[in-house]
Amino acid sequence: MHTHPSWVEVSLTALQHNFRTVLSYVQPEAGVCAVIKNDAYGHGAGACALVLQKEGAKWFGVSTVEEGASLRGDGVTARILVLDGFTRGEEEDIVQYQLTPAVWDWNHIELLENAAEKLSTSNRIPIHLMVNTGLNHQGVDIGGLPAMLEAIQSAPHLFLEGMFSHFSAAEVVDGPHGELQLQLFREALVKTEEMGIQLSIRHMANSSALASRPQSWFNMVRPGLAIYGYFLPFSSIVTGHADWSLDLPVKPALTWKTRIVQVREVAEGQPVGYSSGYVTEFPAKVAVLSVGYGDGLNRQLSSHGRVIIQNDYASIIGNIGMNLTTVDVTGIPGVEVGDEVIIIGETEKRKITAWEHAGIAGTIPYEILCNISSRVFRKYVE
Repeated sequence: MHTHPSWVEVSLTALQHNFRTVLSYVQPEAGVCAVIKNDAYGHGAGACALVLQKEGAKWFGVSTVEEGASLRGDGVTARILVLDGFTRGEEEDIVQYQLTPAVWDWNHIELLENAAEKLSTSNRIPIHLMVNTGLNHQGVDIGGLPAMLEAIQSAPHLFLEGMFSHFSAAEVVDGPHGELQLQLFREALVKTEEMGIQLSIRHMANSSALASRPQSWFNMVRPGLAIYGYFLPFSSIVTGHADWSLDLPVKPALTWKTRIVQVREVAEGQPVGYSSGYVTEFPAKVAVLSVGYGDGLNRQLSSHGRVIIQNDYASIIGNIGMNLTTVDVTGIPGVEVGDEVIIIGETEKRKITAWEHAGIAGTIPYEILCNISSRVFRKYVE
């Protein structure tokens, strides 16, 4: 039962629209693997996956085996790619839940072979080999690729379905590092073909690369942020800002709301919030909101951010607490306990996006969305 007076509304219509928009943009050259890791960037992985699957999504990207298994429990039947691979003890779940793991180490091959033998599976396990082209997180280096391919070829229970890599900064449209990464990935594909291995799927492009590097689409792309209605801004190392933008009309799918739990009159010169983070310069009407950093509201918004109340902006004043936040509603008539407050979202006249929060907090919208606590109820609307 949902009783906490702070909640998120996720528009299923916006999700469907964003998926269709991306799919139509890359077809017929490529298919789409919708990335729904980290609980679909805070939107709720199970519900999002089911509506996108109904919309035609054939692939989903998750971070962990646990995330993939959870999707299966939710009724997702589409292919699930575990982008961050797996660790010892998870190999049997990969087989049982029919997940497709990223691999880059001989240990992965051995563990999957042992799991297949133990579970007596008659189906070969599809894997995608991750190649490190310069992000230097996970993946096999180009120099170690031939030996890794030989190990995969010698594994009777596995077959190499796909190969992929990941850009470190695809939003930098003229960055030489991106071109080098693309060149190295092409080199990996050539080496694979020379060893007689035919790959069904090749993928490298994230949301930013949809526009900045269409040559990196190959035959599948992996949009994440775009599915939820956002893009990183494009930039240029020459001009600072790219002189163009991606013409994809995606829509933010998430609205974050709470309610006012108290309204009080505060005299001039009075502190508001922890550590006297704000002192009133004039008599003020202050509303207390049932939301705080314990819900994922970034504390950097203290005395800098704003919310929407009755179709008007109200400034956050004082330090954001774990469960409560105070805002100045002096100029907004008729504010009462129980009034709805928009933290991220829009009305006919006002709008606050995850980008606005990110700009104040000195971060990116990914973090703002992912950090919305699981205790904040997700409500799915059309």
